[in-house]
Amino acid sequence: MGFARQIAALLFIVALPVALITTTVRVVLNEPRLYEYATDHYDTTATTGIERSELLRASGELRDYFNNSDESIFISVQRNGSPISLFNPRETAHLRDVKALFQLTFRVQEVAVLFVLAYVVTVFIWAKEGTFRSLAMQVLTSGLVTLVVVGALGVVAVSGFEGAFTQFHVIAFDNDFWKLNPSRDHLIQMFPEAFWQDVSIWVGLGTLAEIGTLGLLSAIYLRATRSSRVSVTLPAGVQPFS
Repeated sequence: MGFARQIAALLFIVALPVALITTTVRVVLNEPRLYEYATDHYDTTATTGIERSELLRASGELRDYFNNSDESIFISVQRNGSPISLFNPRETAHLRDVKALFQLTFRVQEVAVLFVLAYVVTVFIWAKEGTFRSLAMQVLTSGLVTLVVVGALGVVAVSGFEGAFTQFHVIAFDNDFWKLNPSRDHLIQMFPEAFWQDVSIWVGLGTLAEIGTLGLLSAIYLRATRSSRVSVTLPAGVQPFS
């Protein structure tokens, strides 16, 4: 294997878990049932004083905002029969930062997925410079990397999520707009810290299911195509060298 292909194979082993994790994140963040879960499981109608239908409508507008090109967002909801702004200026500023982070994640996902597909098609289908057995071995190696990464994050999510969640915000954002007051700020009332812990666990489980499926298929393929011992018939009177 040439040096360039070795580098490409290494990038593939890294890119596959990145593609799976970011794809799972993107799917989860855009799933309407996630926001229904947040509303119902954490009883955000009680903490916000806003009707469930209004909260779900607002959640839909948030999903649209995270995927469109609008710089900022304004959501008006009804509370006790009167229209109010759902988010104050501090929350709106934090949502701009969150959107930037989400969209960066989406771009990373697109690049990783495109690289994985291009690598498989170019090396193993078009140029035929590698065997599918070597591809299966690379998938298994990538699966081990994924298990280590997701496993480590899973331990954090279960045992020390509060500290890790705070540290994540310190690293990801260059301001303190994320420091919200749960007694008055609707954004943290709608999506409390425990909700994000749930999301982290779901993303981890989803990613493990995906890489587990790929790993199982790769293992089955390697077993099915395992080279068998070649039996050679020697001419009469010739003894095998030992």
